[in-house]
Amino acid sequence: SAEAPPHKEPTPAMDAPLLSRARPASRSWLPKAFACAAAALVMAAASFHMSKSSLSAQVQSKTRIRTSTPVLTRQNSPFRSLQRNVNAFSKTKTNRDLSQKMAMRSTFDGTSPVPNPGSRGTVAVIGAGLAGLSTSKYLSEIGFKPIVVEARDVLGGKVAAWQDEDGDWYETGLHIFFGAYPNMLQLFGELGIKDRLQWKEHTMIFALPEKPGQFSRFDFPTFLPAPLNGIVAILLNTEMLSWAEKVQFAFALLPVIWEEVSGNGQKYVEEMDKYSFSEYMTMLGAPKRVVDEVFIAMSKALAFVKPEDLSATIVLTALNRFLKETEGSKMAFLDGAPPERLCKPMVERIEKNGGEVRMKNPLREIVLDDQGNVDHLKIADLNTGKTYDLKADAYVSSMPVDILKKFVPEQWKEKEEFKKLDGLEGIPVINVHVWLDKKVCNVDQLMFSRSKLLSVYADMSNTCKEYFDKDKSMLELVFADHVDGTEKWIGKSDQDIVDATMDELNKLFPKDMQGANVLKYKVVKTPRSVYWSKPGRQQYRPAQKTSVPNFFLAGDFTMQKYLASMEGAILSGKQVAEEIQRAPKFSGQYPATDIPGVYGGWKGKTDVFPDNFGPKEDKYNKESKQPGFV
Repeated sequence: SAEAPPHKEPTPAMDAPLLSRARPASRSWLPKAFACAAAALVMAAASFHMSKSSLSAQVQSKTRIRTSTPVLTRQNSPFRSLQRNVNAFSKTKTNRDLSQKMAMRSTFDGTSPVPNPGSRGTVAVIGAGLAGLSTSKYLSEIGFKPIVVEARDVLGGKVAAWQDEDGDWYETGLHIFFGAYPNMLQLFGELGIKDRLQWKEHTMIFALPEKPGQFSRFDFPTFLPAPLNGIVAILLNTEMLSWAEKVQFAFALLPVIWEEVSGNGQKYVEEMDKYSFSEYMTMLGAPKRVVDEVFIAMSKALAFVKPEDLSATIVLTALNRFLKETEGSKMAFLDGAPPERLCKPMVERIEKNGGEVRMKNPLREIVLDDQGNVDHLKIADLNTGKTYDLKADAYVSSMPVDILKKFVPEQWKEKEEFKKLDGLEGIPVINVHVWLDKKVCNVDQLMFSRSKLLSVYADMSNTCKEYFDKDKSMLELVFADHVDGTEKWIGKSDQDIVDATMDELNKLFPKDMQGANVLKYKVVKTPRSVYWSKPGRQQYRPAQKTSVPNFFLAGDFTMQKYLASMEGAILSGKQVAEEIQRAPKFSGQYPATDIPGVYGGWKGKTDVFPDNFGPKEDKYNKESKQPGFV
C-alpha cells in the first residue's frame, strides 16, 4: 500500500504555534500546590463553558459517589441525555409544519408506515455490516428500496458472531457501546431495543501487571458534569499516577480544552493527525509515565496499536467526546450476539419498508457503462450456484477498504478518491474466547490489561445476559501485541495464541487463575479489520459521495467524525442516505427528508434527535462486588 508522506520528528520551530499554547518550561518552578490550583481553576472554567453546549449537560444527579453499580433512571440514562423536546426539533427547519415533522420522525422509529415505499428508486448496497445496514435502513425510511447483497451467511461484518456446536456464541471482537455514541443510541431507540444495552457503572478499570491480582479504578462521580467528572476521576485515583504527574497531565490537556472552548476543537483535533499520540504528548510536556501507564491501554483499545503507531487525532477525538459529554465514557454491553440482537432488527425494519437483504450473494464485478458509471453489479448467488446481474438506480459499497480496493474498476483507479484508498489498510485483529471450568472473575465491566499481549477483556459470564453463568467464566479478550506486532500472530495456530493468552492471564492474576482449566476455546482472526489509523491517514479517507454520479461509499473508513468505530459505521450510513437523496437524479423528485442525528456540522447539518428517548432501566446489572478476580 502507498505510504503517507513521512512525518518528521517534531521540532521547536515547526511546532511553535502549538507549543505556545502548551505549558512553558519556565512554569516548572511554580509550587505544586499553586500549579494544581491553577489547572483546576482553568479546567473548571472551561467545563462551565463546555457543559452549556454538551449533549449531556442537562443530566444532573443528586446521588453521592459510590462504587456499587448504579441503577439507571430517567435522569441519568445516556438515552435521557440525548433527548430533545418537540419544539427544539421543530425549530430546525421552517419549511415544513410540525405535523409533517412528527410524521417523518415516526417513519424512522417504525410507528408509522413509510409513504410509497420504494417509490424514489432502487439502491444496491454491497455488504451487510453496520454501515451497509445503516445505509439501507435510512434509505428505506425516506422512500428508497435498498437491495443488500452480503457475501457471507452471517450479518454484521466486523460485529459478526457465530454459534458453536454447544450453542455458545463467539464474536469477531469485544464490542463496547459508549454514551458518546449518539447515532448508535438513536438507532437503538428507533428500533425499540434500548433495553438490550446493559449499561455498566461509570468507571474505567485497569489491571496492574506490577501488582498481580490487583486493579486500579477511575470512578466518574455521577453528580458532576463533564469534564469535572473526569478530572475528579483522575484526581481520586492513587495507584497509577503521582500528584506531580497528574498536574503535568492537566496542563498538557489545556490546549485541547482551550481549543474546544474557543470553538476550534474539531479543527484542532484533525490538525494533530500529523503526529503520533506519543509525539503529541511529548510536545506538550506530559509525563512519559502517563502514556505508558494509561494511554498505552487506551491506544490498544481504540486501535489495537501502541501510542507511537497511532495518530494523535484518534485519542484526542475520544478525549474530546469524554471532556464534553458527562456520560460519554460510560460503557454498555449488548445483551447477546450482535447479529441477533442488533443487526436482525435492522434487517426486519428494512424488509418491512420494502427492502431486501440477500445473504450468500457475493459481489463478483462492478460493471461500467460507456460513460464510466455503474451499469450493474455481477453477483454470485451461492444458494443456487448461479450468477446474475443486479441493476439499480444507485450503488453503495459498504465493503471494508481492503476488499473495496480489489473491486475498483480499472477505469476508476486514477480518480482521486479511489487512488488515495491505497493510503489506507486494515489492521490485524485477534479475538480470543476461553471457557473455564471455574469462576475466576466477578468484574461486571470492561477491563484494560496494560500487558504486552492483551488489549481489553471482559468476563462475558458477568457482563452479558445471554452468556451469564454464575459458576464458570467465559473470558473474551482482544489479543494485541504492542511490542512485536499482532501481524506475526495471525499465522500462528489457535492453540499457540490461547497458550500465550493463558500465560499472560496467569502472570496478571496468578492466585485467581490457579486451578482453572480450559474447557474449550475459540479464536477469531481478522487479518484486515478497521483501517490502521497511523499518523497522516486522515487525508486518505474518502467522502461518501464519489465523482461517479451513481456510486457511493459507506464504512467507518470514510470521512465522518467518529473514525473507525461502530458509531462511525452507523453515521457513515446516514451520510450516504443524505448524499443519495440530494443527488441530481433524485433531488427533483421529492423534497429532501431530514434524517435526524449527530453529524458534527457535516455539510451544515443540524444536530438533532427525535423525541423518542425514554427512560431506560438496566434490568440485568447485578449488585456489584468489589471488582477483581475471585
